[in-house]
Amino acid sequence: MSAARAIVECMKRAAVEKVFCVPGESYLPVLDALYDERTIDVISARHEGGAAFMAEGYAKAANKPGIVLATRAVGGANLSIGVHTAFQDSTPMIVLLGQVHRKFRGREGFQEVELAEFFGSIAKWAVEIRDPERIPEIVERAFRVAQTGRPGPVVISLPEDILPMEGEMQFGPLLQIPSPAPSKKEILLVEEMLSTAKKPVILAGGGVKLAQAESELLKAAEKLELPVLTAFRRHDVFPNDHPLYVGHLGLGSNKEILKTVAEADVILAVGTRLSEVTTQDYSIFTHGKKLIHIDIDPDTLGKVYAPDIGIVADAKEALEAMKEFEVQTPWSEWATERRQAYTIVSSLAIREGDVINKQIIGVLENTLPDDAVLTNDAGNFAGWLHAFYPFKQSNTYVGPTSGAMGYGMPAALGVKLACPNRTVVSLSGDGGFMMTAQELETAVRYQIPVICLVFNNNMYGTIRMHQELHYPERVMATDLGQVSFKDLAHSVKADGYQVNSAEEFEHALKEALNSKNVTVIEIITGKEEIAVSSTITGIRKAKKT
Repeated sequence: MSAARAIVECMKRAAVEKVFCVPGESYLPVLDALYDERTIDVISARHEGGAAFMAEGYAKAANKPGIVLATRAVGGANLSIGVHTAFQDSTPMIVLLGQVHRKFRGREGFQEVELAEFFGSIAKWAVEIRDPERIPEIVERAFRVAQTGRPGPVVISLPEDILPMEGEMQFGPLLQIPSPAPSKKEILLVEEMLSTAKKPVILAGGGVKLAQAESELLKAAEKLELPVLTAFRRHDVFPNDHPLYVGHLGLGSNKEILKTVAEADVILAVGTRLSEVTTQDYSIFTHGKKLIHIDIDPDTLGKVYAPDIGIVADAKEALEAMKEFEVQTPWSEWATERRQAYTIVSSLAIREGDVINKQIIGVLENTLPDDAVLTNDAGNFAGWLHAFYPFKQSNTYVGPTSGAMGYGMPAALGVKLACPNRTVVSLSGDGGFMMTAQELETAVRYQIPVICLVFNNNMYGTIRMHQELHYPERVMATDLGQVSFKDLAHSVKADGYQVNSAEEFEHALKEALNSKNVTVIEIITGKEEIAVSSTITGIRKAKKT
């Protein structure tokens, strides 16, 4: 078969159902091969960055690799933000990029860039195929690399002249993803350390989601009466309404949640790379704390903090073993105390004068079904989501730990394609939404009925906050102009609303939930309430004193 057909055959054997792309002449034979493959849907986006975010969101929701195709250097550069997001979020992704004809290489041919080098530092593996008959070997290896160990993106460069070439293709066995288990000795060490702990806590990360181990985490926590914190943007690995849930470690985490970490004597970190944000600028592990770190990737252990006990294991296998522990749990009062502290600071009781952002979260909690999936962009508006929205079920949140702007809406399209029977809502600021707003037309064209919330305060709010903190009253480059997102939605045949109050928002949301069309709800917010716990006036006053 042709090299292009072999690529599609590899996708089919890997049970790929969706492919995201912006078409390009350098990989036309692959598009033509997809024309004949009725088991794979091709979603053509308006921008490669949007396509990559769709694939990344799809991968998180479907728990399988996201596939994205683009052309040569220009397409590759455009989608690189999605590759970086997949890398930092440990999301399996296969990126297939057309490349310059082999005879033109080294001459600065049209759109020539060494793609394997370009992506080398932000991909788990980047490779160029030079022999068409090696396509099954390399593409199947790409699926293995993307999904095993710590998952991540793989980039494959495809010189355009090899794609129509024919050869004898030999395909290997289907992938079985390894699930390494901890040894008996390692489990005994964990049991022994917990038996002497006075204030232990679990810190659960994305590895729990990737292993689909949420149920095992719940059972282990209940068996051992261990309070559970979640890593940055991994809220849904543990039900937030459970008596053992004690908060989320992210940007702007409340001091009462940070107090839980400060007072803990043993931290059991499961499936987390202990990122800068989760660890509050690498500050939460102070002298005297014990760290038990369980992760499927050996390179993750000791990369940030040297663990007292480091175990290379699949999160599900490790948590299964922990359910068998026979240890005394004298820390039930500790767990109850920290839960009470979390409950107080996360209360969504709406009071007169509360900022509209908080009121919106209250409406979402009271209106959305518990299995609704929320995605979000980067921006301070997300602080209210993180602080107050209770994620009660697993697989209900998809957010970028990379902090990428423009992520929320296209990621929601990927999530909706993976979960067509669930309500999917994206939250964005006006700055981030405009970076990928063109994908609204993609949503309408493919009839992907997501609900897009846009918090519009006419500025890059997060940067304005930092600007006021460091250079108060010297506003530069953070103000934005007027955009009617309601009219923008209407222009591409989506439903559009503009709201100024929680009551108007509730009406628009209910209309959107009953609609089969894409909906944009523009929420007019002020500049003053710039973060959950800050105002511009307050920041300026604090700097003067």
